[in-house]
Amino acid sequence: MSKCCIFAGQGAQIPGMGKDFAEADPEVMALFDKANEVLGFDLKKICFEGPQEELTKSNICQPAIFVTSYAAYLTLQKREPTEFACAAGLSLGEWGALCAAGVLTFEETLKVLEARGRFMQEACEATPSGMIAIVGASAEQLEALCAKTGCTVANINSPAQQVLSGSKDQIAAAAECAKELGIKRAIPLATAGAFHSPFMQSAREKLAPVLDAIEFKSPKFPVLSNVTGKPHSTDGAEIKRTMLEQVTGTTNWAQDVVTAREMGCTEFVEFGPGKVLSGLVKKIDPSLQTRNVSDLTAFGA
Repeated sequence: MSKCCIFAGQGAQIPGMGKDFAEADPEVMALFDKANEVLGFDLKKICFEGPQEELTKSNICQPAIFVTSYAAYLTLQKREPTEFACAAGLSLGEWGALCAAGVLTFEETLKVLEARGRFMQEACEATPSGMIAIVGASAEQLEALCAKTGCTVANINSPAQQVLSGSKDQIAAAAECAKELGIKRAIPLATAGAFHSPFMQSAREKLAPVLDAIEFKSPKFPVLSNVTGKPHSTDGAEIKRTMLEQVTGTTNWAQDVVTAREMGCTEFVEFGPGKVLSGLVKKIDPSLQTRNVSDLTAFGA
């Protein structure tokens, strides 16, 4: 049974995440201490204790979910050494997948995600914008909705669930227009802004020199791209270009899952808080097996 390791995205954060992994293993605790040292603030305390509103800020949330997810990955590899056929992640989670595949070091990934989160937060504050989840729309209905409102597709989570980005007015229009088009559900999301859209162009431009300063290595195993839905190139410069495009482009999680299945993966192991990705995997193909490693209960503790 081939396995794909998958890494959680933004929105999965919860106070207390990673604490039991760290308390059970000094090496994992050292990861959180290293994160504090690299970032220059007490990420460990925020992860373990909250408050939720602090943990939700993009420049904190992104490195926090990464460190927790990587702690979960390290814990599995120490307790149940596992060979993965490929890796994937949703949005910021794709950086965790790249780290697991050895493209960047733990420290480099931390620096990228703190900067990425900070630049995305700045872009959100510069222009009021938002996101709306669309459930049960046909391809024709989705196309009509975008044409009528000016929204763009930010996330393709499953064949039945997409997320649109737009200005505050465009999101409000999409909620009304969805009713007129007979779409099953349209749910405005509590996000800081319109991620994975042209509203993030300033963040993409600011992130470019951060990535230029880091040497991206060839992945040890295939990492699936949110942008293409296919494995990343083995060329580090090409991976950088694709990851910059991911900031403003559509994330196609549904295609990542299909590609992993085509590569022979029948089990998906999710690292990090929550079970969002596992749920989406099941919606895409109910025959696929999933496992969550979000705390020590994953090991019968």
